[in-house]
Parts: sequence; C-alpha cells; structure tokens
Amino acid sequence: MFQSDKVFNQNSVFIFEQMTRRKFRNSHNSTLSARSYQELLANIPTPEVSRTELLRLIRGGEDTYFELKIKLSNSEKIAQGIIALANTDGGMFIFGVSDQLRIEGVENAITVRDELVRICREEIFPPLVPLINCIAFDNGRQIVVLEVVGKKPPYRTRDGRFYMRFGAEKREATREELSVWLDEIRPLFYENIPVIGSSEKDIDDGLLWTFAKAFEDEIDSKFAWETNEFLRKDLLLAVGSNEEITPTTAAILLFGKNDRVAELVPRSIVHLTRFGGENIESQIIEKSVVSGNLLTLFEQALRFANRYCDLIDDKTKTRPKVENSPVQARGTYHRKSIREAIANALMHRDLAIRDVTTRINIFDKTIEILNPRRTNGFVPPASKAIRYGITQRINPQIASIFSKPEYGIEDLNGSLPNILRETREFSGKRTEIYTTNDEFRLKIYSN
Repeated sequence: MFQSDKVFNQNSVFIFEQMTRRKFRNSHNSTLSARSYQELLANIPTPEVSRTELLRLIRGGEDTYFELKIKLSNSEKIAQGIIALANTDGGMFIFGVSDQLRIEGVENAITVRDELVRICREEIFPPLVPLINCIAFDNGRQIVVLEVVGKKPPYRTRDGRFYMRFGAEKREATREELSVWLDEIRPLFYENIPVIGSSEKDIDDGLLWTFAKAFEDEIDSKFAWETNEFLRKDLLLAVGSNEEITPTTAAILLFGKNDRVAELVPRSIVHLTRFGGENIESQIIEKSVVSGNLLTLFEQALRFANRYCDLIDDKTKTRPKVENSPVQARGTYHRKSIREAIANALMHRDLAIRDVTTRINIFDKTIEILNPRRTNGFVPPASKAIRYGITQRINPQIASIFSKPEYGIEDLNGSLPNILRETREFSGKRTEIYTTNDEFRLKIYSN
C-alpha cells in the first residue's frame, strides 16, 4: 500500500521541459547559475501518480515501453537502456522491482534519483530531461520511477553507440537498421552522426594534417599531431574517449581514407555519365562510379567534366565552330561556375536520403547535376527563393571546411545566385532549377 495517494514531494524530482521554459519566461533574470537552475527544478510541483495504473504496469511485466530493475548497479547499461527507450518512442524504468514482479524497493531512493539525473545529463547525447519520482510504501520500501521522453532523437552514448528497443530487450542498432531509422526521422545534422564501425585508423592523416598545418598557430600544443584528440576536441568531428574515438559522418567524408569512405558511408559515391545526345535515352559513351573523400570526389568529377567539355574563363576564347562537321562540337562552359556547382553538390547534398544518389550527367549541350535534397518543406516556394540566396543550409560543418582553401580546393567562394548569374552571362541561357521527388537538379547550358 502507498503511504498516500500522492507522491512525496520531498523525495521526488519532476523535471519537465515545458514547465521549466515557462518559469524562465516569467523570470526577471535573464540568466541563472547552475545551482539556481537545480533549485528551480526541485521546486517544480510534482503531479499525482495513479496507484492503479502503476501497479497494473508492474503486473504486466516488461515490454517495448516498460523495463523493471531491482537496483541501479551498472550506470553504463542503464544509460544504454534509457537511450533505447528514448529512441523507441519513450517509456518507463522502475527501480526496486524484481524479475518476479515483486516490489523489493531500493536501498536509497535519493541516491538512485541523483545518479539517474547524472546519467541523463552526462552519459547520453543529446542530454535527456528526465521525469523522476521516488515513491514510498507503508512498509518503508521505496521505488524510483523514471519516465523517458525522447524529444530529440537520435540519442547515443558518449562513445557514439545507438540503442533501440525490440520488445522487452534493448539492442545496439546495426548499421543497416540505423541507416533506415535515420532516413525516417531525417535529422537536420546528419553530418554529426558517428559512423558505426569507424575509428581513427580510417582517417587519412596526410590530408588531415595538411589542413591542420595551415592553422598551425591555432593548434593546441597539448594535442598537436594526435589525430583522435584533434578530431574530437579541435574540429568536433568525433566522439568518444581519449583512447578510442568514433569519427562522425563529416569526418569520414572530409578526411576518410579513399578505400574506406564508400564502405563506411555507402551513399557518398557519385555517378558520372557522358551521354551521346541531349537526354538520358541517348547512347552512353562513358559511365563511372567514383568514391573516396570529398577532395577526391571533387577532383575526379572535375577531371571527368574536363574530358568531355571545354571549361574556360573567357567566352571570347571559345573554339570556332566547324560548319557541317560530322563530329559534335564539345560543350563550352564557364570554368568557375562548373567548379562551384560540383562543389555545392558535394557539400550540400542531403545525406539523410538513402535512395537518391549524386549524379553528374554530361550531354552534348548541357551539364546536369542531380543531388539528394528533401522535397518536403523545400518546394514549391523555395525553388524560387534559392535564386536569391535564400536556402536551407545543409551540412554547415562539412561546407565550412570543404570551402576553405586550406582543405585543398582553391577559389571556392561563389553562391548559387552567383553561379546562376555567371552561367547566364556566359551562355546566354538561363540555368534551370528543379526540385522534385527528393531531388535537386541544376541544368547548365553550354555557350
């Protein structure tokens, strides 16, 4: 029996995000110290708990949204369990109940409560805001109830591991399961997701430290020339401990070894095709699938374009056309604009879309660049807005490094409006933009 129908306020913490925000809005102080913040949370009133509902849940045993623990003995496993619930629509932990569904209680409910708060704050990323109740019985036994509400999935451990709940069991998500799941929720910052199975050994140290040496004065001497620390602390491109890190998607795409990038991030490949005509029904002259880090992809794509097109800076230097020639003349394009268009495609593709690949098609008189880009929330008005530089910014971390000359690509500073203006001035034809079926298309005409 419960001592009271109400949970004891002095033995409980109720941390509720919306109520906290309301408190902040009504406060006269613009900032709060960490101590006053904790005091604020502790003073939020605790709601009533239904005895009938709680006992019914316990009698029903564990399921996808409900887990029972006799005690809190392994913080790492508890963090994994909380993450699994948060990544699977939320749920509830109850501490102090045996596998036989008997209420045994915990030794010190306040200690358990404080440790759960710490786990949610320090062992889970992004940090969770928990709802925790300490409930006492007439016989003196206490149980601790933790309600998990995952508002900002995906959640992971500090070393970059993702867990999901399948029935009454938690399990680490496989690469395939994680890929499908992330596709469904489409996180904005997919570039920051740790790549399962990757490690420091997958980083091209030559490329990484060539980039770093350009900022040698800024490198923290304490971590100088230590790849794992530089990636994790200086560039924010990895998660984990000092001894073992997990690079993020951005790290693998920017600095990964060429032979590992496609294996770790399969959607990173680029399809290059030269058609002998003006549409995809024309005969294919050459088709290539290229892989590697972004620097390698850029160089290979540009080399492919140079093989079948004339890329020049001054349209007055266009090759003279030969009348009645049996051979189709090469298309002539503004060099800087093509470089910028390829770079933009590599930097800003929507990595959360798995079924659309980056493709560069070269026809007799046009170059078409097709890139994954979510349609939902992007069209129809955005297809016009992007001509004025009003866009959804995707992969800001990748873009900020890739566009720096220190990364290895010179003269990348043009925006999409600049590309549209320069290609129109060069060819006399307006570059076409299409956004449909989770795809962004840029069609550039030759001179």
